[in-house]
Amino acid sequence: MKKTFIILLSLTMLITACGGSTEEVVEEPAVVEEVETLDSPAVTQAVVLDKITFGFIPSAEQADLQDNIKPLMKVLSDGLGIEVEGFVTSDFSGLLVAMGSGQADIGAFNTLGYVNALNVFPKRIEAIAKVVRYGSGSYHANFWTTDPSVCESPPVIGAFENIDGVPQLILGSETESPDVKALQVGWTFGDSGKIPEVRNIDGVDVTVSPGYACNADLNVLRGEVVLFVEEGSTSGYLYPSLQLKNMGIDYTKDITQVFAGSHDGVISGLYNGDAKFGVTYDDARRSLRKTNPDVGEKVIAIGISAEIPNDVVAVRSDLPEDIKGKIYQILSDYMATDEGAAVMDEIYGWTDVVPADNAEFDVVKQAAEEFGLYDE
Repeated sequence: MKKTFIILLSLTMLITACGGSTEEVVEEPAVVEEVETLDSPAVTQAVVLDKITFGFIPSAEQADLQDNIKPLMKVLSDGLGIEVEGFVTSDFSGLLVAMGSGQADIGAFNTLGYVNALNVFPKRIEAIAKVVRYGSGSYHANFWTTDPSVCESPPVIGAFENIDGVPQLILGSETESPDVKALQVGWTFGDSGKIPEVRNIDGVDVTVSPGYACNADLNVLRGEVVLFVEEGSTSGYLYPSLQLKNMGIDYTKDITQVFAGSHDGVISGLYNGDAKFGVTYDDARRSLRKTNPDVGEKVIAIGISAEIPNDVVAVRSDLPEDIKGKIYQILSDYMATDEGAAVMDEIYGWTDVVPADNAEFDVVKQAAEEFGLYDE
């Protein structure tokens, strides 16, 4: 079966990622298990916890991330009174197998990765925290255009936000940033909050153009080339494609899909005239502002997707409840400190955590089913 092949392959990748046998990197789990099937509940015989392992997916070079997580491991070890060892897998599949097979007790998952892990090990993994970035526990896909003629009214400085589940265009100004959770192009942080961003380009101070947006009917995408990120990208393909389908737009036939390979690749393609429409995560225009400070004016937001839950911290379901609660609290308290904020920003850009609600992941599951991203 496909699932069996993935698991066998992932075990191989996990061994490779850790630089040797799994016994050399991750000791026996603190809870001894007898597993009948992947999705059956674990039959456990509890023993005294003397070590916990925390698995991470690379956000940078593996060696760099392995060094970056050391301060967090020390804080967790001190707070729990138990040794916490961190390791970095080669990719999501390695972490999935490590969690499901008992090689890891805690895992830092991206959204789609967690939903896939939950599908393979439905009774053995649970999320205890959802990550906060830029003050929000969720993010979006943004629809973009370089053609202002598709706008229902002239583009304005501002950005889209979902308010009570309804996309709304929130206005900004030249001196006051849009009242949205994600940091938009054209703004940076000052002592009293967001301020206009000025960058030095070729020896000249240049004010970065704030982001422009307009309301537009997404039916304007029909018959057009649309730049996506890649087929596995949650915000750069899956969510926006599902949104188009729910609007009655066939994302395989009514538009011409072109994959740019990255979020900044989509923005670059739009800016350079490769297409008039594209999709990325929130305000990916920021990736181009260092060399093209007018990108916020030239590439215009025309809509957003539903909320996409941020990354999650998941644990093995059979960990003691008090340990789960302590892990959450230690992470929350640590990120409230200057040291913790700097360390977590370096690791994954996390600024806080909030409790996770599995109902938030239903739309992600819908996308996974729509695109055949996991077996039933």
